[in-house]
Amino acid sequence: MKYATRLLLSILFFSILSFSIIIFWVNKAIDHYSFVTIEKQLMQKADMCELSFREILTRYDKTASQADASQVAKDVLQVLKASGREVRIYDNNQKLLGLAENGTPVYNGSPKIFKENISKALKGNYSYTVTDQGLIYFAIPIQDKYYENAYVFELVEDISYFYEIMDKIRVILIIGAVGFIILITVSSLYIARKTTKPIKYLLGATEKFSRQQFEPVSLKRNDELGMLAAGLDQMGIKLNDYIQYQKQFVSNVSHELKTPLAAIRGFSQYLYEGQNEDEELKKIYFHLVNESDRLTKLIQELLILSKFDKAAPELNIEKVDLSELALHVIEEMKPKAEFTEISIRVDVKKGIIVNVNKTLITHAIANVLDNAIKYSNEGSQISIEIFKNEDSAIIKINDQGIGIHQNEIALVQERFYRAGNSNRANGSGLGLSLCKEIVEKFNGQLMVESEIGVGTSVTLILPLA
Repeated sequence: MKYATRLLLSILFFSILSFSIIIFWVNKAIDHYSFVTIEKQLMQKADMCELSFREILTRYDKTASQADASQVAKDVLQVLKASGREVRIYDNNQKLLGLAENGTPVYNGSPKIFKENISKALKGNYSYTVTDQGLIYFAIPIQDKYYENAYVFELVEDISYFYEIMDKIRVILIIGAVGFIILITVSSLYIARKTTKPIKYLLGATEKFSRQQFEPVSLKRNDELGMLAAGLDQMGIKLNDYIQYQKQFVSNVSHELKTPLAAIRGFSQYLYEGQNEDEELKKIYFHLVNESDRLTKLIQELLILSKFDKAAPELNIEKVDLSELALHVIEEMKPKAEFTEISIRVDVKKGIIVNVNKTLITHAIANVLDNAIKYSNEGSQISIEIFKNEDSAIIKINDQGIGIHQNEIALVQERFYRAGNSNRANGSGLGLSLCKEIVEKFNGQLMVESEIGVGTSVTLILPLA
């Protein structure tokens, strides 16, 4: 998963989680404090009703007449019948003494009674019950002159409006949450792109560095990313200077060695051909000739690399029939293969045209085939396939040689690196890296697959003309 995607998802996750928690607790707080407000209003109304109730009880006490509970309830209802949607009066045995609905006394009514509500009130506490229909039954105790809870006064109010308001508030919160999520998503996309844009730029710069393309790196920022860009820019300058110095050194040394090495090779050949008496001395001369040839080939490869490194503008690119070119290289290399009894099987599709430099591609094909011959076992077979797919020309060379360790496949494509088991043949460690650079020069690709003891497969892929 890309960094920008992870950043976006992280911002969205924590934003939505935080907002969900906030909405949850805001909803709880509104619910709680709104109901507390309703409860306080009912308590205030109940206190006023309690005062009226006690005034009636006081009148009975002053007349010194025995207060009949039913008569007391009737008198109270006449005064307080309009106090709520329903008004109920109970005695201390939880018996309903009086009932009024919508300001009208009701006789012989049988409403639903919440006995637990009445029981709690008789213990001297406020008590209420809320039904699913949005009705609240609010009961308070009424004390007589002996401070005993002799009656229970109960108000019934419709608070469904409260739940309707809460539902509307929840809808508003949900709409707000959806809008917030959309806003956060858009903001997160902007932040993710704004944040990752310089990172992608720096990543592209490091990828170019890996291809030795040292372009200036600059970010007009004063933060850590700006400092990182400045550091990369300085590193690129120093790496480029070092590599150019190294390449110039190699080029100069190669040119300087070319002439004296040719002289050494010529004298060695002369001595070798003129020595017919001392066999040991002749072997020494032969060894000098071979080593001179090896050094000559190394210098030739270094000079080709030097031209590549200087990006020579005179590089001639033309349309080339890759099939014919490869067949010509194979014919030239066949004697060397036959000398070690190695057979070459060829499967070539005709008419494959590419835009390349003929000399360089010839060198690349010859180098890969030469490696296949050098590191193959006697009597084995090398197969060469040349074909094309939709937009690429492909040369695939398979041998049955010693193979390369998996952890060395990438390394053998670097300059001057030789595999650990390559001592059976002479080499500079430049061949395969040079082939790779030649192929990549023409927007192609070199791929290596290998297994120890089984063989190696090298594939050259070039774009069709």
